[in-house]
Amino acid sequence: MELEKFSIDNKLPKYFAIATILWGVVGMLAGVLIAFQLAFPILNLDMAATTFGRVRPVHTNAVIFAFVGNGIFTAIYYSLPRLLKTKMYSKVLGNIHFWGWQLIIVAAAVTLLAGYTSGKEYAELEWPIDIAITLVWVVFGINMFGTILTRRERHLYVGIWFFIASWVTVAMLHIVNSIELPFSIMKSYPVYAGVQDALVQWWYGHNAVAFFLTTPYLGLMYYFVPKAANRPVYSYRLSIVHFWSLIFLYIWAGPHHLLYTALPEWAQSLGTAFSIMLILPSWGGMLNGLFTLRGAWDKVREDPILKFFVVGVTCYGMSTFEGPMLSLKNVNAISHYSDWTVAHVHIGALGWNGFMTFGMMYWLIPRLFKTELFSKKLASTHFLIGTFGIMLYAIPMYWAAFRSYFMFKAFTPEGQLQYQFIDIVQTTVPFYIMRAVGGTIFLLGVLLMVYNLIKTAKQGSFVESEEAEAAPLTKQYVPTGKKFWHSVIERRPMLLLVMSLLVVALGGIFELIPTFLIKSNIPTIASVKPYTPLELQGRDIYIREGCYNCHSQMIRPFRYEVMRYGEYSKAGEFVYDHPFQWGSKRTGPDLARIGGKYPDSWHFNHMLDPTSMAPGSVMPKYPWLFRRDLDISSTNSKIHAMRKLGVPYEEGYESRANADLETQAKTIAQELKVSKIEISEKKEIIALIAYLQRMGKDIKGEQQVVTAGK
Repeated sequence: MELEKFSIDNKLPKYFAIATILWGVVGMLAGVLIAFQLAFPILNLDMAATTFGRVRPVHTNAVIFAFVGNGIFTAIYYSLPRLLKTKMYSKVLGNIHFWGWQLIIVAAAVTLLAGYTSGKEYAELEWPIDIAITLVWVVFGINMFGTILTRRERHLYVGIWFFIASWVTVAMLHIVNSIELPFSIMKSYPVYAGVQDALVQWWYGHNAVAFFLTTPYLGLMYYFVPKAANRPVYSYRLSIVHFWSLIFLYIWAGPHHLLYTALPEWAQSLGTAFSIMLILPSWGGMLNGLFTLRGAWDKVREDPILKFFVVGVTCYGMSTFEGPMLSLKNVNAISHYSDWTVAHVHIGALGWNGFMTFGMMYWLIPRLFKTELFSKKLASTHFLIGTFGIMLYAIPMYWAAFRSYFMFKAFTPEGQLQYQFIDIVQTTVPFYIMRAVGGTIFLLGVLLMVYNLIKTAKQGSFVESEEAEAAPLTKQYVPTGKKFWHSVIERRPMLLLVMSLLVVALGGIFELIPTFLIKSNIPTIASVKPYTPLELQGRDIYIREGCYNCHSQMIRPFRYEVMRYGEYSKAGEFVYDHPFQWGSKRTGPDLARIGGKYPDSWHFNHMLDPTSMAPGSVMPKYPWLFRRDLDISSTNSKIHAMRKLGVPYEEGYESRANADLETQAKTIAQELKVSKIEISEKKEIIALIAYLQRMGKDIKGEQQVVTAGK
């Protein structure tokens, strides 16, 4: 049979590799900044765009979608043509994908720093950018599947299975979680509220980790580890079990982020059960990666690339053991809202994603530029620096989490709480400093890699395209040997796509639909009322400033939490919350019952200078809230949008909403005047005070009436 010639374009892998490195440095710089801000609040600079609440989502989005995202695309655009023996389907689509993704990243950074956020972790971007992500993701999918369908290799290698499942699952997650109702050109409200919004968000949030940070990197592992080791994958059979069991089990595990919350108990238990089962396929994949290096351990000792891969895969194993353990309720009671979760996430992000990316770059760049790595010694130094940085980052966070937990739950012999929240914060600051130093050391290692790779590129010559040849894929195919069920799927990419979608959709169907359709899952509370226009505006300011990054609004049914914060939270309290605000980390105290606890003047002074009310606080100042006038031109559209979402404002209330807003604002300004504080009722701080004073008031006292299913 005559061989067909084709060329493999290396420009896109090079572009994506450069973007990976660039955004990695940017994302980690933002991470170092916010780490130091927690220890030294002065670094917030008293400016809106540089506060922790706004920079933190820039850091998470830059690391996840810019650094890791571009790393995924680097791996796919390099490996796919070589595995399938064909060129990429379309250079034009590839360029649209590359530039479209980079523009999305820039838009994300600019809008987040400007305060445009949906307030949902890992999904903070507003609706125009969500639409852009969808379009670029479709372009990427067309290019990837076009390449697969025009291949010259019948069998789809295991790495490609993971790429296909990642693409279809991320598409499903993004679309379902991003359904929102715009009320302006840059702002919207999610269609879900309260408990339902929390479930959808963490179904998305957990599986964004699963199918963006994990499964595509397993595809990367299955390609680059064997290449670097010059050995075949340890077990093809294990890879089959690994793939199908992992994508089926992962999608069910989201509710373990919501243990001891107002989420229905059955959903919490379901998430825990599937999380525990995840250990088996996760460790199957880890062992498959490590055993691929069997017999090559002498090479591992000498080769920095393999060192990065070994530690990266090991960190994957550690994270995927720790994750199921954290889903056990007795363990989660300690870890949730604490720095333990921060340590857990960064073992995965720095170790698994970071080290696998670094290993890929050290292997790939010399081949793209037809040269040897400039310095193996520098790469080995980077490995040591990075490993030490990870440990110095994670260990203090584990220590801080346990120390804080035991302080939070400590009681005096008389039955009173032994420590105030601010006391615990102050004891945590030294650990924050150590964490920040560890992150800085890790970043220095990355900068060392940048230097090494630039020198490598300069000493070589970029290979723009590689010529190759392969036999055409014939239509007639007669299988030889014993035929297995999975071989039928693996040779049919569209069948694999559909099967993957069905497998991952099951978890969402069985968890989300009952929560939405069975009314008894969310008992209503008759005394819970919609927010007033001023409170709604204040809530949006709270979200804009990223207060949810440090404060939760979910009191768990523990003695020490109830005594510290107030009565534990009920599902029916949140039916008008678009979006929910349960939080995932408590750097500051829970705010679910803050309403009426302090006078308006306390909140005024606390936002102006937190240390004046809470000496030792690490919270930033918010002076711009006292300078800016509240934009009441958006009130009507906000009320209208909320009414469309089912919030029971009266028909036509939009026309008098601002009159009610101004009346309430004047009342608060008068209250402040009594405390000798002169400020215009038009300022943003007035709206924020209104929201803070509303929290938890609806069910205070014994007037709450619970009516299940009514």
